[in-house]
Order: sequence, then C-alpha cells, then structure tokens
Amino acid sequence: MTEVVAQLIEALGDAVSVDAAQLDAAQADKSGHRSGSSPLAIVTARSIDDVQATLRIATQTRTPVVTRGAGTGLAGGAVGGSGEIMLSTLAMDRVFEINSSDLLAVVEPGILNGHFNDILAEQGLWFAPDPASKAISTVGGNIATNAGGLLCAKYGVTRDAVLGLKVVLPDGRLLTLGRRSVKGVTGLDLTALMVGSEGLLGVIVEATVRIRRAVPGTVATIAAFYLGVRDAAASSAAITAAGLQPAVMELIDPHVLRAIDAFHGSSLSQRGAAHLAVQFDGPGAENDARRALEIITRLGGDADLTTDRDEADELLAARRAAHGSLAALGTTLIEDVSVPRSALPDMFDAIADIEKRYGISIPTLAHAGDGNLHPNFIFDGPEVPDEIWDAAGELFTAALKLGGTLTGEHGIGVLKKRWLGDELGDDQLQLQRQIKQVFDPLGILNPGKVF
Repeated sequence: MTEVVAQLIEALGDAVSVDAAQLDAAQADKSGHRSGSSPLAIVTARSIDDVQATLRIATQTRTPVVTRGAGTGLAGGAVGGSGEIMLSTLAMDRVFEINSSDLLAVVEPGILNGHFNDILAEQGLWFAPDPASKAISTVGGNIATNAGGLLCAKYGVTRDAVLGLKVVLPDGRLLTLGRRSVKGVTGLDLTALMVGSEGLLGVIVEATVRIRRAVPGTVATIAAFYLGVRDAAASSAAITAAGLQPAVMELIDPHVLRAIDAFHGSSLSQRGAAHLAVQFDGPGAENDARRALEIITRLGGDADLTTDRDEADELLAARRAAHGSLAALGTTLIEDVSVPRSALPDMFDAIADIEKRYGISIPTLAHAGDGNLHPNFIFDGPEVPDEIWDAAGELFTAALKLGGTLTGEHGIGVLKKRWLGDELGDDQLQLQRQIKQVFDPLGILNPGKVF
C-alpha cells in the first residue's frame, strides 16, 4: 500500500493527500453511512491527465478507486474504505463553454450546481436539474446519480439534460461520448448508460449539457394546507390527471411541518396537517394555477395563490429547509422511492400502516409532481437499527407493489443494494453485472457499491 501511495505522489505530487482528517472525512457522506476504516489516500484531480494517471496506477497495482465530488450523496455511494484510493473531482470546476445559440454548455464535473446556475443567469440562461442540495452538490455528482429535484416533473431529471460526456475508463483510456447536436442515434447510447452509473463504469471528467433560456411570463404559486396527508396526495394526483403541468409540486407531511416549525420558528403546522406547494411558470401560468386552485379547494385544501416571486421563494425555501430541520431531530436515514403519480395516496397509506405497526414516525416529503417520495427514518446513534431497516424494507416492497421503484434520484450505493434484485429480477441483475465487467474487468471502480 505504501508503494501505491509513493507512485501516486511521484506522478501527481501535492494532489495526493494522506492527511488523517481528510481521510476520516472521506469515510462518510450525507447518508449517515460510514465505512469501517479510512481510504489509502485522496487524490484531488485538477485535470483529465490527473484522473488518467490515477487510474493507470490503480489498474497496474489492482487498487480500488472511489470517485467523489462534494460528498453530498444519500446512498453511501461515494464513501471510501480500507485500501482504496479516493479520487476527488471537486477541484475540476471550470466552465469551458456557454453556447446560447445551441443552448449547451461544457463543464467540468466539480462545479457546484447552484454556482453553475448563477453563472448562467448572468446571460439569461439556466440549467434545469434542481436538486434540493444544489448549493452544495456538484454537476458530476448529479450525473453520477441521475439526480432529480423540485423542477424535474416539468423539465426532466439530469439524464434529460446531458448531451455528451468525457469519461476515463479504469485503464486510463479517455472516451468521448454523445454529441452536441439536438439529435443523434449513432450506436448504443453509452452517454445515457453513464448517467446514474454511480462511479461503477468510469470517471466522468467533462459534460456537455443542455441549458435553457429563462422562462418568460408569470410565476404563479399556490400554498395549500390539508387536514391529512392523503388529501394532499389526492390533490396532487388530481392536478396532473387534469392535464396541468406544474414546474414544482411539493408535498410535506405533518411530521415534517412540525419539524420545520420547531427548527425555524415558523407556524406552518397551524394552517393544516399537510402542505402542498404548487408552482406554474410560463405565459399560461396564472390561468393554470387558477385551475389547480379550483381542484385543491374542491378536495378540501385551504389555499392561497400568489404571483409575487419573493413570496414564492419563501414558500419553496421552507421545502428546501426540510432536511436540515429533520436532521436536528437525530440521525436521519433519508430514503427515496418513486411510484406512479396516481398511486401517491396509496403510498402514503402504506407509510402510515408501517408507522403504526413499527411504532415509529416516518416524516415524508414528496416531489408530488413526479411521484418521488423521501421518507425519513430518525434514530439515535451512528448505526441504523435493525428494526429501522426492517421498516424500510417493507416500505420499499410497498413501492414496488404499486408499480414504483427503489430510488428516484439518490441511487443504490451501499444502503439499498440488498433490495436491488427485488426490482430488477435475476436475469437483469446478472446482465447489469456483466456490463460492469465489460467496462471494469478488474472490478476496481467503486467496489462493494450497488452490486
């Protein structure tokens, strides 16, 4: 192992760190999962050449590599352990090109999502993927997990915004995938395969992404409160069934409302037990919002509508603050399942049943516009208790029975791999393992994750 570090230092100099504090930090991400021991070294890549040099040494010495951005993942997918090289792309944060004619940009993986949007906003442009962690998460990490966010019901998840990628394979070869054109169907779509691949197939070192012009017209936002979370879920399903397409539709259950109030001194829970925030943008936004308001009122919601952008930002700020409010209650396991939008009320019924049978609370948020729920399990101590995993397993099974999926945006990582076969089945699981072996025959990229 010391010889591997020596080779890395010889090739990369001060880009290599064995600082104890940095190695310790690399053992965990925002999921709460922590590996049993620290990685061998951290390489802070500043260029594609640095990534290639690292992977060539890793291949020659058969040393595992874990790629990491900002470490904001919620599935334990970028956690380093014993004998592994932690390859950080956080310092690769340049914007190479912003092309307003073709509506594309070329960026390095380490740029923060929010900072990238600040740069684009100066030119009246924006990048649609909008995770709640956008101020601290990287574009590369968003691509690796196919992140979603508040706006993806209308504007798509990260995969929908990726045109092309540069990817370094484990042996150091550089692949240029995808295109700059609007259309392109040459060969198999390896770009899409890389999006959401969680560091298993290669290291993303550059991305060509779709950008958008600022949306003209009014932004109309509804804040609705309900006596129960099922009523809020039924309203969200009715809005989409009516052919309306909100840019944002976020649902907050009673547990989360109380946590936000306790943490921020607000009084949201006094308006109702559950909250639904619905936002429309574009030229027809106000008319669509009024149609949605009629549905909400008919289904028992106490609602207000505003076209004031500052008021709208305040409403959505409460949603973005939810995870911090829950974290103040204890150690938080933030889960991530998706179901068809029409099945949202039934999924909330399933969560309530699990809460009752296990005697626990499961504070839940939902990107209701696309059926993506974030149930949270809160407990004391660093390790997830067995009964919490048992309850989570039942929740995953419920989502699958409703036609849903184990993860909408966080990925599988370490935390969900035991349930992967339940969704994929034996044949597909084996085929995915074989694809992994084609790209990474030595199995050195992110070992122990996903599969």
